[in-house]
Amino acid sequence: MATIVENQLRNLIGNGTSIKGDIESNGDIRIDGTLTGSIKCNGKVVIGPSGVLNGDLLCKQSDIAGTVRGTIRTEELTSLKSTARVEVELVTKQLLIEVGAVFTGKCTMSQQSTPQQPVQK
Repeated sequence: MATIVENQLRNLIGNGTSIKGDIESNGDIRIDGTLTGSIKCNGKVVIGPSGVLNGDLLCKQSDIAGTVRGTIRTEELTSLKSTARVEVELVTKQLLIEVGAVFTGKCTMSQQSTPQQPVQK
């Protein structure tokens, strides 16, 4: 009998795929396509180099190598890879920005976990 560990579930939006709408997941998510909408995830969200998110991201941990425009709220670590292009309002506990990443916006850091709710616009 196989046991499924909840946060090991992975979801993929592949390169060439465009989705409009909101996503909620208990498992990890990887986006290599385009999502116009919001993501609420209890796991890790990876935006690949070809990935585009136009909307809000609420998750435990994020690795961003693509493009994000909107709001990011991460409970733990937000990692911006060298290919990342972000125009965001960011709330996170820890932030890692690699050389080459482009960050435009506002960042708020706190040693406390960020609340699981979207930023009011």
